[in-house]
Amino acid sequence: MPPTRLHRVAVLVLEGAKPLDVGIPAQVFTTRPSMPYEVRVCGPAPGLVTGGDGLSYHVADGLDALEWAEIVFIPGYRHPDREDPPATVVRALRAAHGRGARLAAISTGAFALAATGLLDGRRATTHWHYTRALAARHPGVRVDANVLFVDEGSVLTSAGAASGIDLCLHVLRGDLGVAAANHAARRLVAAPYRSGGQAQYVPRSVPEPLGERFAATREWALHRLGEPLTLDRLARHAAVSPRTFSRRFVEDTGHTPMQWVLRARIDVARELLERSQRSVEQIAADVHLGTGANLRLHFQRILGTTPSEYRRTFTRGE
Repeated sequence: MPPTRLHRVAVLVLEGAKPLDVGIPAQVFTTRPSMPYEVRVCGPAPGLVTGGDGLSYHVADGLDALEWAEIVFIPGYRHPDREDPPATVVRALRAAHGRGARLAAISTGAFALAATGLLDGRRATTHWHYTRALAARHPGVRVDANVLFVDEGSVLTSAGAASGIDLCLHVLRGDLGVAAANHAARRLVAAPYRSGGQAQYVPRSVPEPLGERFAATREWALHRLGEPLTLDRLARHAAVSPRTFSRRFVEDTGHTPMQWVLRARIDVARELLERSQRSVEQIAADVHLGTGANLRLHFQRILGTTPSEYRRTFTRGE
């Protein structure tokens, strides 16, 4: 077989860049046998870029890396609400987008992306501490403070640093499939399934003791997707009433418990379609969705495609 073509990823380091935000895409997409990506970390110019939190970065590439890249990650940086990035950076981002590159902002990197005008009229998010500032500085952006990440196709944004992992895994799911994204999540010791609609953590005046318990229930449910999972059973595991569980679950994830379970089952079905030769009927039974017709219905509604088309997409070239 011919060698797999490497997808080209640029990580654009701006002044004041946050270390975790820089490291996440660099580590997730670093070239290895299971990851057909090539990563270049770049800055406004080659050389030293002063970062945030006491770190600086020596980058080998300047903005020419954006001409090469197919996806550009823009890590968050300090004081994003004070001034826009240099005009040369804004022009290079616009030009990269015009050539067909996807632009993905992590945390306050959304401010640099908004400065290009490419978020105007679109939904976007950023770290919860800066959502009001983003809306005030760029009123054309439809800022959503209650999600982990937003995928608008050619432009993507995420909340705080940990949400950058969720965004990267989301990109991997789209590029390589669920199996590759889950493999990467295991390597990172990260949650393999956190939907973009899940709520950001926002401090409350009264501590909320249910968050960890609900996270444990979600993890418990992920290991039992082939079994009947009712609202009552989930609430029993969380040791709260079904009404309380349902209300708090929507606040935490943006989905009702049964919507979340359905989407998790669809993700397992996607991985089985990618990695096995089991029939659609068998996979529907495996994930407790009953019949192949039922699986096809949910696939079309959630993913806009059929199981057969999905399998062909992620097994092409094998």
